[in-house]
Amino acid sequence: MGIIIILLLGFSLLLFLVSFFQKDPYTELKDEVDQLTLQHVQELYQMKQRLRILEEELLVSDDHFTSFTKTSNEIHEIIKNQVLALAQQGKPIEQIASQSSLAIDDVYRILKQNSESRI
Repeated sequence: MGIIIILLLGFSLLLFLVSFFQKDPYTELKDEVDQLTLQHVQELYQMKQRLRILEEELLVSDDHFTSFTKTSNEIHEIIKNQVLALAQQGKPIEQIASQSSLAIDDVYRILKQNSESRI
């Protein structure tokens, strides 16, 4: 009985020593997570820098900003032609506005301009 206890103690001591030399399976995983986190932080920083540069370029002066808003309010000829074609098909104004992504007032204005140009 005493020999079995001594053998078990020796075996447990041997396993304890082996556990110190065994490689930790989570260290690689931790390193990969750290690398990914670092990479994402760097990419986020670069994206913020690029966004800041773009914002500065867009808002360099008020003149450039006002010219940008003027061009965005104009309606392109292709959209005008689409509105006119839908109106000729007899579509309701609300449907024309939703299909052309315009406000109802813009659709009325385009139709009014077209009717004035025909007269």
